[in-house]
Amino acid sequence: MANHKSALKRIRNSEVKRLRNRYQHKTTRTAIKKLKETEDKQEASKLYPSVVSMIDKLAKKNIIHDNKAANLKSNLAKHVAAL
Repeated sequence: MANHKSALKRIRNSEVKRLRNRYQHKTTRTAIKKLKETEDKQEASKLYPSVVSMIDKLAKKNIIHDNKAANLKSNLAKHVAAL
């Protein structure tokens, strides 16, 4: 166990951040899955901007890599266009 106050605070902070990142990442993955399962073009077009926004936020906070975010957005755009 840590001996310094700053180390204890770092442990608390990192746990809070870990849980927040995990929640945001899981929520985004669920939204992506929902968009991919959508067969209606209008509904997919409506969902697409919000999902892209979520992906961009994850990339901005370094929860996912920028290239992964770009690949996800590209694949989703292809899916929506193909409907």
